[in-house]
Amino acid sequence: MTLAGDTTHEARRIQLAALRRLDGPTRLEMACRMSDDARAISEAGIRHRHPEWSDREVHHALLELLLGLDLAGRVLNARPTPV
Repeated sequence: MTLAGDTTHEARRIQLAALRRLDGPTRLEMACRMSDDARAISEAGIRHRHPEWSDREVHHALLELLLGLDLAGRVLNARPTPV
């Protein structure tokens, strides 16, 4: 029996046991790395779909993806534009 994809209940149990043995700072570091990796993958997808876009346009698209159009628009309009 699988949970999702190809992960069995036994594999999931072993994975959780290994994660529980890690100390807090190590788990936080892993979570931060996974977050950075997810952001990089999302940016790469945006760049793949829009190779002509500038870094700024990619950043704005990523914010829209992460925050939604309304909140991203409010965040981007509240920040001074760098020169």
